[in-house]
Amino acid sequence: MDKNTITGLALIFLILITFSYFNKPSQSEIESAQRQTDSIVQVNENARQAELKAKEADLAIKATTAATSVDSTGKSLVNNELKNLYGVFSEAVKGTEHFTTLENNLMKVRVSNKGGKIYSVELKGYKRFNGEPLVLFEGDKNRFGLNFFSQNKSIQTDQFYFVPSVTDTLLMVSGGTVSKGKEGREKFNKEGKAGAKSLTMRLDAANGVLVEYTYTLKHNSFMVGFDIHTAGLKNVMGANSNYINFAWTMELPRQEKVSKFGEDNYATSYFKYFKDEVDKIAPTKSETKPLTTKVEWVSFKTLFFSSALIATDKAFLNGQVSTKKRDKDPAYVSDMSADLTIPLDNSGSETFPARFYFGPNQYNTLKQYDIKLEEELSLGWTVIGWVNKYIIIPAFDFLRRYIGNFGLIILLLTIYVKLIVAPFTYKSYISQAKMRLLKPEIEEIQKKFGEDKKMESQQAVMALYKKAGVNPMGGCLPMLFQMPILVAMFYFFPISIELRQQSFLWAHDLSSFDSIATLPFEIPWYGSHVSLFCLLMTVTNILYVKYNNEMSSAGTQQMPGMKTMMYMMPVMFLFIFNSYASGLSLYYFLSLVFTFVQMFIFKKLVNEDAIHAQLKAKQKMPVTKSKFQSRLEEMSKQRNVPQKKK
Repeated sequence: MDKNTITGLALIFLILITFSYFNKPSQSEIESAQRQTDSIVQVNENARQAELKAKEADLAIKATTAATSVDSTGKSLVNNELKNLYGVFSEAVKGTEHFTTLENNLMKVRVSNKGGKIYSVELKGYKRFNGEPLVLFEGDKNRFGLNFFSQNKSIQTDQFYFVPSVTDTLLMVSGGTVSKGKEGREKFNKEGKAGAKSLTMRLDAANGVLVEYTYTLKHNSFMVGFDIHTAGLKNVMGANSNYINFAWTMELPRQEKVSKFGEDNYATSYFKYFKDEVDKIAPTKSETKPLTTKVEWVSFKTLFFSSALIATDKAFLNGQVSTKKRDKDPAYVSDMSADLTIPLDNSGSETFPARFYFGPNQYNTLKQYDIKLEEELSLGWTVIGWVNKYIIIPAFDFLRRYIGNFGLIILLLTIYVKLIVAPFTYKSYISQAKMRLLKPEIEEIQKKFGEDKKMESQQAVMALYKKAGVNPMGGCLPMLFQMPILVAMFYFFPISIELRQQSFLWAHDLSSFDSIATLPFEIPWYGSHVSLFCLLMTVTNILYVKYNNEMSSAGTQQMPGMKTMMYMMPVMFLFIFNSYASGLSLYYFLSLVFTFVQMFIFKKLVNEDAIHAQLKAKQKMPVTKSKFQSRLEEMSKQRNVPQKKK
């Protein structure tokens, strides 16, 4: 890449920035568009809420009418209209909503008798970005129930009042003290330290027709057992009915502060096919995806938390999932829905065992269930994912068990990684030293052939490298081995829930950007805030590039455009990382600092005079050919030997 090419790229980069800046909408235009969007969203939401309230009011009126209707004998009659609408389930329309709470050391699960559904889930060890309790969902923002036809009537169980199996309003689960880092680990429960509580919600239509949900919560667990038991449905659905539908919808509340690389880029629906791979809807899309084969689980995932429905023994026959993005909504991230098919057999009374996961997207917590829930985490493609799973995460988990300061953990993690790649860094340094020592001889060759004979000059330089036993790529290849770790960190830090709301120095949240100043304007691709860790990383990176250029080989000096490109890279990283997790910028900054320390140590330890003497000695030795090279030369000679005439 020559100087003209580099200059052209720089001009294109500058033109793009200038064009974006002068063509961006004004603040008044942005605010006007935002108001218009918010108005449309609000109108739609108001219409939806009004429709729901109208339906509920209508049901309440009908139920009240039914309860107060009396015939000539003084007995209460079930309103004929309700019976026509709901058949054998019409009595269950009447009732008053009340709640029962299942609580352990990790969460509060509030269950409503209306629909027998989970009304809300609060995770006790976490807070929202504004300090409020972290509630995964609440009220009508989470709706689920069975849908089927009974006596030619559409039945949706979330409309009916269930009867709880207990009169207590709070079921507290007790258990042993959980040590730091063991939260939510099932192994703790298997050691006999865990209690459990169960709650059954029953919808009884008489004549042996019923629907039951049994919720079970253990101590120190994010899993909630959810067994669906039905009896007598065949009597009202028809003998040929072999399935029922389970509908689940949820509006995911925003738990993190708004960031262009934050929660909105990770919220989506994941699902795992039966004995097959995990798939998802792209986080950037609003899409409905059919599930045409058996499904083991479906989850609604945000950046740091998930709500998943898991079939325990059987599998859902098929279904569909849907995600609708709400990027402009300050309160909600996405609307999620799943419509799943549950098989029925001919037994008349059957149970579909399932469970809910309501908890953090923490790798080891998800992995322990052995159902590939951990694949919700974007840890990187094949090699990058392996680095995260088998090198970074085990070390990170070990450190956080004993250290509470996550800035210190990142520092120790940096040292750990630097020790792993130290042999590669050392080889790279030795290779650069050899190239640097050969620099005078290379300059002599270049001077001898001049500018007119660049090909001959390059061949002579390569011959010198070969004679001295120096690999010109020796300084680059060790660096390539370090790249998977650098990229793995790029994936690891933004999704690490352990860093969430953890402060260090001026950074209030290592999982988000650290802002030391807010600009009165927005810079395209950069943003309107200034991240100090990102600035420190950029300055250190520029110093490293300068140092590396000074230590580089003579071959690099033949391409001055490459030097310019290397200086442009840190500036590009400044734009990229300004809105990324501050923990990532902190790691890269510390990594560069330790690279300088390593180079200083190597410089003290390496005897360049001894290396130079070795290079001179090798140049005097005859060049040995490899067997492969000798064989190629022999084959070439045989092809060039003229054949004798017969």
